[in-house]
Amino acid sequence: MDGTGTTRVIIVEDQELPAQYVAMILAPREDFTVVRIIKSAEMAYFYCAQGNIDLVIMDIFTGLGSDGLAASARIKAAFPQIKIVAVTSMPEVSYLKRAREAGVDSFWYKEVAGEPLLDVLTRTVAGESIYPDSTPEVMIGKASSGVFTERELDVLRELVRGVTNHEIAAKLFLSSTTVKDHISSMLAKTGLHSRTELAVRARELGLIIPECDA
Repeated sequence: MDGTGTTRVIIVEDQELPAQYVAMILAPREDFTVVRIIKSAEMAYFYCAQGNIDLVIMDIFTGLGSDGLAASARIKAAFPQIKIVAVTSMPEVSYLKRAREAGVDSFWYKEVAGEPLLDVLTRTVAGESIYPDSTPEVMIGKASSGVFTERELDVLRELVRGVTNHEIAAKLFLSSTTVKDHISSMLAKTGLHSRTELAVRARELGLIIPECDA
């Protein structure tokens, strides 16, 4: 914070409306100052290195495909005093775990009723860590994403990458038969007709986002 006790903020968001929304809710507050709005997570480290940032509001999926969680890990490793609040509208099943591993202080879903963003920011600056209890569930076919087992989600992640059953089996240390069984189970739960349809729908819904894309 500066000498007045104001928290200096960077907003990392590649979409104009969400960025302006965050800036708008902070504008009336004397205890927050938005220093900069940037579109790419990769640039956040550069501005943090200038030494005048207290809080980063980090969208996870940002401009040019840069990964907000990877950027957060780099920032926290170099500047652990900087608070980071990760925000996303994507129900990607790995994000909560990855955010904790990256050292992200708090996590907020954009389109889920719960703790207001301003409250999360204020409490985070005060030293709290605010995380939702679980990832939001989405409907995929006729099933909620919550019905998938952890192993099925592992297989689904590889399916979204477009690899074969044999390659999935090798990656996850399973037999090809077990991989086929997991895929069949997910198809039965969702009512979808093919592994391709299953993979496409999971990616479209944001349930699975390959890290190379995020």
